[in-house]
Amino acid sequence: MFPSFRWLSHYSLQWAQLKNHNPFLDSCRFRYFNTKSTTLPPKTPHNTPTVAIFWDLDNKPPNSIPPFEAAMKLKRAASSFGLVQHTVAYANRHAFSYVPQAVREQRKDRKLLNQLENKGVIKPVEPYVCKVCGRKFYNNEKMVNHFKQIHEREHQKRVNQIESARGKRRVNLVGKYAMKMQKYKNASRDVLTPKTGYGLADELKRAGFWVGTVSNKPQAADVALKEHMVDVMDKKKAECVVLVSDDSDFVGVVKESKSRCFKTVIVGNLEHGALKRIADAGFSWQEVLMGKAKKEAISVVEKWSDREILERLEWRFDPEKERDAYAAVDAFYNGTESGGEFVDDSVFGGGDEMGGGVVEREDSGSWWELDSDEAVS
Repeated sequence: MFPSFRWLSHYSLQWAQLKNHNPFLDSCRFRYFNTKSTTLPPKTPHNTPTVAIFWDLDNKPPNSIPPFEAAMKLKRAASSFGLVQHTVAYANRHAFSYVPQAVREQRKDRKLLNQLENKGVIKPVEPYVCKVCGRKFYNNEKMVNHFKQIHEREHQKRVNQIESARGKRRVNLVGKYAMKMQKYKNASRDVLTPKTGYGLADELKRAGFWVGTVSNKPQAADVALKEHMVDVMDKKKAECVVLVSDDSDFVGVVKESKSRCFKTVIVGNLEHGALKRIADAGFSWQEVLMGKAKKEAISVVEKWSDREILERLEWRFDPEKERDAYAAVDAFYNGTESGGEFVDDSVFGGGDEMGGGVVEREDSGSWWELDSDEAVS
């Protein structure tokens, strides 16, 4: 049975009231009944080159800006050369425990501000809000103590519970606490001070980088980074290599990448350094942070494509092809001079039209002598 008109009018009235309270329902209804009208995101073309980023943290640490922001801007600049698939960073243990001067001054100012707030000299305009539970505080130290006493203990309990579980129960616990643990990690970055360093490794991992820690021996990070670069080139995991360093020890591996027809891009502060002189393109840290490198990379890629087209059109001497061509010409001339000898079909490309590959001459004159008009008639 079909529904009555009264029921339909009542349903439409209820839907209009719900839509006024929540406009999102209208968009959901439209998407449900109009699935064909929705546009999918554009797919990445198959011929897009892949890019690998190699970051020498010992030589180029992100001291001026937060590590996460620096890593994301570096990835955005590298994405102009292709699809970024490999992001690697190496440093020794000292680099992860070192605290830059800007971070130390910031912590010192925060400590002085906390002392003034405790004495009641100053009062914040807006309260400090706990990003986990939403509770408000007018004292930063009280919020930090609240975070440590409640949320840090709860997080540690969840971690211990997951580590003690096994099998299916552990999988269920991970799924159950995933959102809460992620929420705690996001809030702890702004509240808690790292015990060692300033969270360099954690921030780079959050940006998607694979971080490798080596010993404090000299050149240990350079050796590990070179081996990783050669491994990527051997397995052909990338077509463009982006190296963040000014160290001239990487000149050999950059030359090797160019000899293997890999595109090389250097990010460093030295304008006329040894690496930028041999690389295909070079940018400074300031250009990467300001977004200028991403704009200039478009023109660099266009020059690379024009160069590839010219290289395809350029004639190059191939000894084997020239040898085969001269051998074919010699075989043709020798066959005509002998007066009806067998000539290979491969020289003329088939023997059916040529009478089975046999070429005969009616007179035995030399090939350079022209026939007279009477002989032709």
